[in-house]
Amino acid sequence: MTDHVLSAAKPEKARGLPQINPVYFLLAALIVAIILNNPAFVEPTGYMNFLKRAAPLAILAAGQVYVIVSGGFDLSVGSLITLVVVGSSMLSNNDPNATGWVIAAMLGIGLAVGVVNGLVVCFLKVPSLIATLGMMITLNGFAFMWSGGAPRGYLPDSFRYFGRFNIMDIPVIRMLPVAVIVMAVLGFALYWLMHRTNLGRMIHAIGDNPRAAQLAGVPVNRVRITAFVVSSLSAVVAGILLGGFAGVSTDVGTGYELQAITAAVLGGAQLLGGRGSVPATIAGALTLTAIFTLLNFLGLPQPVRQVVQGLILIAAVALAMYRRKRTGQ
Repeated sequence: MTDHVLSAAKPEKARGLPQINPVYFLLAALIVAIILNNPAFVEPTGYMNFLKRAAPLAILAAGQVYVIVSGGFDLSVGSLITLVVVGSSMLSNNDPNATGWVIAAMLGIGLAVGVVNGLVVCFLKVPSLIATLGMMITLNGFAFMWSGGAPRGYLPDSFRYFGRFNIMDIPVIRMLPVAVIVMAVLGFALYWLMHRTNLGRMIHAIGDNPRAAQLAGVPVNRVRITAFVVSSLSAVVAGILLGGFAGVSTDVGTGYELQAITAAVLGGAQLLGGRGSVPATIAGALTLTAIFTLLNFLGLPQPVRQVVQGLILIAAVALAMYRRKRTGQ
């Protein structure tokens, strides 16, 4: 019944040549610009290190787009990344034998954070922006209390393996970072879950019209909670990669929540819900990383990155409101 109604409610796609998301053209143009500024980028070491740097953001954004498509936001993911890195260093304290249970514990914390976010939004009717902002502040407080306000403990090599290690002597590409493998595997899993299962169809239906989805038999609260859980678990994985890549820091996750939203927007996700794609969001994360890389090559200061992010978000909100006004929704 639900499958039939959701399928019938989906708009018919225009026939003819398939439409290509503009983010792919933008990413290609940025890659060309990077190569012109730094020809070494075409070497395997150049583009593989680029993908390695982009992997945490790509995974984080791919999880964030679940919440955005369902009609919400998750601002807690950056603080969750910080908590994962700080907590992992405190618990493992450079003991390689602790890596397995520490990662399991961090995934458990991520699951709990996602469930709490979803419950607060669904049953207390708190707007997701406010609910996850409160969670962001709470997690930051936990991280600072746990660490005493300064980086403490050490991450063992077995933990840092996922974010730092490169598999060498690969034919053609010569090196393959483990972080890129993690990005590819999780990216495919999140793509399949969003675009090839009933869960993805229900998330889109809720974001497009929650009341209509509920009348069609969609378990709205359960689906929304699932979206928050996916986002939080993605943040945990991103934190594990960043811990391996960048080491222990009390501000390692700062700003990543807005970067993830910006990446989703670049990928064409509609901030008011109902529209979004995991592959395009990953491309948006690569595009944002390419923008930052190009700005670095051009010698522009760090604040320029914040200006670019802000302009992208403002333009996205304006475009979303314009589209809603045109369609009368």
